[in-house]
Amino acid sequence: MSEENRQISENLPPLQSSTAKTIVVVDDEADICELVSLALTKAGYKVKAFEDGESLFRYLKTNIPELVILDLMLPDSDGFEICKYLKKDEKFSHIPVIMLTARTEEMDKVLGLELGADDYVTKPFSTRELVARVKAVLRRDEKVVKTQRTRIGDILEIDHQKYEVTVNGEKVELTSTEFRILKLLSERRGWVYSREQILDYLGAQEKGVLDRTVDVHIKNLREKLGIAGKFIKNIRGVGYKIEEN
Repeated sequence: MSEENRQISENLPPLQSSTAKTIVVVDDEADICELVSLALTKAGYKVKAFEDGESLFRYLKTNIPELVILDLMLPDSDGFEICKYLKKDEKFSHIPVIMLTARTEEMDKVLGLELGADDYVTKPFSTRELVARVKAVLRRDEKVVKTQRTRIGDILEIDHQKYEVTVNGEKVELTSTEFRILKLLSERRGWVYSREQILDYLGAQEKGVLDRTVDVHIKNLREKLGIAGKFIKNIRGVGYKIEEN
Protein backbone atom coordinates (compact mmCIF):
# COMPACT_ATOMS: atom_id res chain seq x y z
CA MET A 1 0.00 0.00 0.00
CA SER A 2 1.44 3.40 -0.95
CA GLU A 3 2.03 5.99 1.77
CA GLU A 4 -0.20 8.46 -0.08
CA ASN A 5 -3.16 6.10 -0.23
CA ARG A 6 -2.60 5.06 3.39
CA GLN A 7 -2.78 8.68 4.50
CA ILE A 8 -5.90 9.27 2.41
CA SER A 9 -7.64 6.22 3.86
CA GLU A 10 -6.74 7.21 7.43
CA ASN A 11 -8.33 10.63 6.92
CA LEU A 12 -11.62 9.36 5.50
CA PRO A 13 -14.65 10.60 7.43
CA PRO A 14 -16.83 7.90 9.03
CA LEU A 15 -20.21 7.11 7.53
CA GLN A 16 -23.00 7.31 10.08
CA SER A 17 -25.38 4.42 9.40
CA SER A 18 -27.59 2.36 11.67
CA THR A 19 -27.24 -0.68 9.42
CA ALA A 20 -23.84 -1.33 7.88
CA LYS A 21 -23.96 -2.59 4.31
CA THR A 22 -21.68 -5.42 3.22
CA ILE A 23 -19.27 -4.74 0.38
CA VAL A 24 -17.36 -7.58 -1.30
CA VAL A 25 -13.92 -6.84 -2.75
CA VAL A 26 -12.40 -9.32 -5.23
CA ASP A 27 -8.78 -8.65 -6.25
CA ASP A 28 -5.77 -10.95 -6.48
CA GLU A 29 -3.45 -8.26 -5.08
CA ALA A 30 -3.38 -8.48 -1.29
CA ASP A 31 -2.30 -4.83 -0.97
CA ILE A 32 -5.31 -3.69 -2.98
CA CYS A 33 -7.68 -5.79 -0.87
CA GLU A 34 -6.14 -4.31 2.27
CA LEU A 35 -6.31 -0.77 0.97
CA VAL A 36 -9.91 -0.96 -0.19
CA SER A 37 -11.05 -2.89 2.89
CA LEU A 38 -9.49 -0.31 5.20
CA ALA A 39 -11.06 2.61 3.35
CA LEU A 40 -14.53 1.05 3.23
CA THR A 41 -14.38 -0.06 6.88
CA LYS A 42 -13.48 3.47 7.93
CA ALA A 43 -16.44 4.67 5.86
CA GLY A 44 -18.76 2.48 7.94
CA TYR A 45 -19.20 -0.58 5.72
CA LYS A 46 -18.67 -4.25 6.44
CA VAL A 47 -16.11 -5.69 4.06
CA LYS A 48 -15.37 -9.19 2.78
CA ALA A 49 -12.24 -9.51 0.63
CA PHE A 50 -11.34 -12.39 -1.70
CA GLU A 51 -8.35 -12.95 -3.96
CA ASP A 52 -9.99 -15.24 -6.53
CA GLY A 53 -13.33 -16.05 -8.12
CA GLU A 54 -13.72 -19.43 -6.44
CA SER A 55 -13.67 -17.84 -2.98
CA LEU A 56 -16.27 -15.32 -4.11
CA PHE A 57 -18.65 -18.01 -5.34
CA ARG A 58 -18.27 -20.01 -2.12
CA TYR A 59 -19.26 -16.88 -0.20
CA LEU A 60 -22.24 -16.19 -2.46
CA LYS A 61 -23.71 -19.62 -1.75
CA THR A 62 -24.84 -18.39 1.65
CA ASN A 63 -24.52 -14.59 1.52
CA ILE A 64 -25.89 -11.68 -0.54
CA PRO A 65 -23.77 -8.50 -0.31
CA GLU A 66 -25.00 -5.00 -1.09
CA LEU A 67 -22.24 -4.32 -3.63
CA VAL A 68 -19.30 -6.07 -5.32
CA ILE A 69 -16.00 -4.41 -6.26
CA LEU A 70 -14.56 -6.72 -8.89
CA ASP A 71 -11.10 -6.86 -10.45
CA LEU A 72 -11.09 -7.93 -14.09
CA MET A 73 -7.89 -9.96 -14.03
CA LEU A 74 -8.10 -12.78 -11.48
CA PRO A 75 -5.91 -15.90 -11.33
CA ASP A 76 -8.77 -18.34 -11.85
CA SER A 77 -11.53 -16.28 -13.47
CA ASP A 78 -12.26 -13.50 -15.90
CA GLY A 79 -13.92 -10.51 -14.28
CA PHE A 80 -16.12 -9.94 -17.32
CA GLU A 81 -17.49 -13.48 -17.05
CA ILE A 82 -18.13 -13.14 -13.32
CA CYS A 83 -20.00 -9.88 -13.90
CA LYS A 84 -22.01 -11.48 -16.71
CA TYR A 85 -22.91 -14.43 -14.47
CA LEU A 86 -24.00 -12.20 -11.58
CA LYS A 87 -26.18 -10.02 -13.79
CA LYS A 88 -27.89 -13.00 -15.47
CA ASP A 89 -28.64 -14.91 -12.26
CA GLU A 90 -31.89 -13.60 -10.76
CA LYS A 91 -30.55 -14.23 -7.23
CA PHE A 92 -27.65 -11.81 -7.76
CA SER A 93 -28.74 -9.56 -10.65
CA HIS A 94 -29.78 -6.73 -8.30
CA ILE A 95 -26.28 -6.49 -6.74
CA PRO A 96 -24.38 -3.42 -8.05
CA VAL A 97 -20.92 -4.16 -9.48
CA ILE A 98 -18.01 -1.72 -9.63
CA MET A 99 -15.19 -2.98 -11.83
CA LEU A 100 -11.70 -2.29 -10.54
CA THR A 101 -8.88 -2.81 -13.01
CA ALA A 102 -5.57 -1.67 -14.44
CA ARG A 103 -7.03 -1.79 -17.95
CA THR A 104 -7.64 1.66 -19.40
CA GLU A 105 -8.80 0.81 -22.92
CA GLU A 106 -12.16 2.37 -23.77
CA MET A 107 -13.53 -0.89 -25.20
CA ASP A 108 -12.88 -2.70 -21.91
CA LYS A 109 -14.89 -0.05 -20.08
CA VAL A 110 -17.69 -0.20 -22.63
CA LEU A 111 -17.83 -4.01 -22.47
CA GLY A 112 -17.96 -3.96 -18.68
CA LEU A 113 -20.82 -1.49 -18.65
CA GLU A 114 -22.69 -3.39 -21.36
CA LEU A 115 -22.44 -6.55 -19.25
CA GLY A 116 -24.21 -4.72 -16.44
CA ALA A 117 -21.41 -3.18 -14.38
CA ASP A 118 -22.61 -0.08 -12.54
CA ASP A 119 -19.30 1.78 -12.50
CA TYR A 120 -15.66 1.43 -13.50
CA VAL A 121 -12.54 2.50 -11.56
CA THR A 122 -9.02 2.21 -12.98
CA LYS A 123 -5.80 1.61 -11.06
CA PRO A 124 -4.07 3.49 -9.57
CA PHE A 125 -7.00 5.06 -7.79
CA SER A 126 -7.82 7.33 -4.89
CA THR A 127 -9.54 5.59 -1.98
CA ARG A 128 -11.57 8.73 -1.38
CA GLU A 129 -12.88 8.60 -4.94
CA LEU A 130 -13.62 4.88 -4.70
CA VAL A 131 -15.62 5.33 -1.49
CA ALA A 132 -17.49 8.23 -3.09
CA ARG A 133 -18.37 6.02 -6.06
CA VAL A 134 -19.53 3.22 -3.76
CA LYS A 135 -21.82 5.66 -1.96
CA ALA A 136 -23.16 7.03 -5.26
CA VAL A 137 -23.90 3.58 -6.68
CA LEU A 138 -25.65 2.49 -3.48
CA ARG A 139 -27.75 5.67 -3.47
CA ARG A 140 -28.81 4.98 -7.06
CA ASP A 141 -29.59 1.39 -6.14
CA GLU A 142 -31.74 2.45 -3.19
CA LYS A 143 -33.77 4.72 -5.48
CA VAL A 144 -34.27 1.85 -7.93
CA VAL A 145 -35.38 -0.51 -5.16
CA LYS A 146 -38.03 2.00 -4.10
CA THR A 147 -39.50 1.93 -7.59
CA GLN A 148 -39.15 -1.79 -8.22
CA ARG A 149 -42.88 -2.40 -7.99
CA THR A 150 -44.82 -2.43 -11.21
CA ARG A 151 -48.60 -2.04 -11.10
CA ILE A 152 -50.70 -2.93 -14.13
CA GLY A 153 -54.40 -2.26 -14.48
CA ASP A 154 -54.82 -1.59 -10.74
CA ILE A 155 -55.05 -5.34 -10.07
CA LEU A 156 -51.67 -6.82 -11.01
CA GLU A 157 -48.61 -5.90 -8.95
CA ILE A 158 -45.07 -7.17 -9.55
CA ASP A 159 -42.44 -6.75 -6.83
CA HIS A 160 -39.14 -7.08 -8.71
CA GLN A 161 -37.08 -7.01 -5.52
CA LYS A 162 -38.96 -9.73 -3.63
CA TYR A 163 -39.86 -11.72 -6.77
CA GLU A 164 -43.53 -11.66 -5.76
CA VAL A 165 -46.68 -11.20 -7.83
CA THR A 166 -50.14 -10.36 -6.53
CA VAL A 167 -53.53 -10.09 -8.23
CA ASN A 168 -56.11 -8.07 -6.30
CA GLY A 169 -53.85 -8.40 -3.27
CA GLU A 170 -53.67 -12.20 -3.47
CA LYS A 171 -50.21 -13.68 -3.92
CA VAL A 172 -49.71 -15.76 -7.08
CA GLU A 173 -47.15 -18.57 -7.05
CA LEU A 174 -45.05 -18.50 -10.21
CA THR A 175 -42.06 -20.54 -11.30
CA SER A 176 -38.76 -18.72 -11.75
CA THR A 177 -39.16 -18.84 -15.54
CA GLU A 178 -42.75 -17.54 -15.44
CA PHE A 179 -41.73 -14.65 -13.18
CA ARG A 180 -38.83 -13.71 -15.44
CA ILE A 181 -41.06 -13.65 -18.51
CA LEU A 182 -43.60 -11.47 -16.70
CA LYS A 183 -40.81 -9.18 -15.49
CA LEU A 184 -39.42 -8.82 -19.01
CA LEU A 185 -42.80 -7.98 -20.54
CA SER A 186 -43.69 -5.53 -17.77
CA GLU A 187 -40.45 -3.56 -17.96
CA ARG A 188 -41.48 -2.05 -21.31
CA ARG A 189 -45.24 -2.01 -21.35
CA GLY A 190 -46.60 -2.22 -24.89
CA TRP A 191 -43.25 -3.39 -26.27
CA VAL A 192 -43.56 -6.60 -28.32
CA TYR A 193 -40.96 -9.29 -27.57
CA SER A 194 -40.42 -12.09 -30.06
CA ARG A 195 -40.21 -15.68 -28.86
CA GLU A 196 -36.53 -15.63 -29.78
CA GLN A 197 -35.91 -12.56 -27.63
CA ILE A 198 -37.70 -14.16 -24.69
CA LEU A 199 -35.69 -17.36 -25.04
CA ASP A 200 -32.48 -15.35 -25.22
CA TYR A 201 -33.44 -13.44 -22.06
CA LEU A 202 -34.09 -16.73 -20.28
CA GLY A 203 -30.70 -18.04 -21.39
CA ALA A 204 -32.34 -20.91 -23.31
CA GLN A 205 -30.20 -20.73 -26.42
CA GLU A 206 -29.81 -24.43 -27.15
CA LYS A 207 -30.94 -25.46 -30.61
CA GLY A 208 -33.28 -28.07 -29.17
CA VAL A 209 -35.35 -25.45 -27.38
CA LEU A 210 -38.35 -24.59 -29.52
CA ASP A 211 -40.41 -21.42 -29.69
CA ARG A 212 -43.28 -23.59 -28.49
CA THR A 213 -41.62 -23.57 -25.06
CA VAL A 214 -42.44 -19.87 -24.72
CA ASP A 215 -46.07 -20.47 -25.69
CA VAL A 216 -46.40 -23.11 -22.96
CA HIS A 217 -44.92 -20.79 -20.33
CA ILE A 218 -47.22 -17.95 -21.43
CA LYS A 219 -50.26 -20.25 -21.27
CA ASN A 220 -49.38 -21.34 -17.73
CA LEU A 221 -48.65 -17.76 -16.72
CA ARG A 222 -52.02 -16.51 -17.97
CA GLU A 223 -53.85 -19.28 -16.14
CA LYS A 224 -52.09 -18.51 -12.86
CA LEU A 225 -52.73 -14.77 -13.18
CA GLY A 226 -56.46 -15.39 -13.66
CA ILE A 227 -58.27 -12.16 -14.47
CA ALA A 228 -54.93 -10.37 -14.88
CA GLY A 229 -53.89 -12.85 -17.57
CA LYS A 230 -55.77 -10.70 -20.08
CA PHE A 231 -52.96 -8.13 -19.96
CA ILE A 232 -50.60 -10.50 -21.79
CA LYS A 233 -51.33 -10.05 -25.48
CA ASN A 234 -50.33 -12.38 -28.30
CA ILE A 235 -49.26 -10.53 -31.45
CA ARG A 236 -49.73 -13.16 -34.14
CA GLY A 237 -46.55 -13.98 -36.01
CA VAL A 238 -44.49 -11.63 -33.82
CA GLY A 239 -44.56 -12.43 -30.11
CA TYR A 240 -46.00 -11.16 -26.83
CA LYS A 241 -46.47 -7.91 -24.94
CA ILE A 242 -48.19 -6.57 -21.83
CA GLU A 243 -50.89 -3.94 -22.31
CA GLU A 244 -53.64 -2.76 -19.99
CA ASN A 245 -56.28 -2.24 -22.70
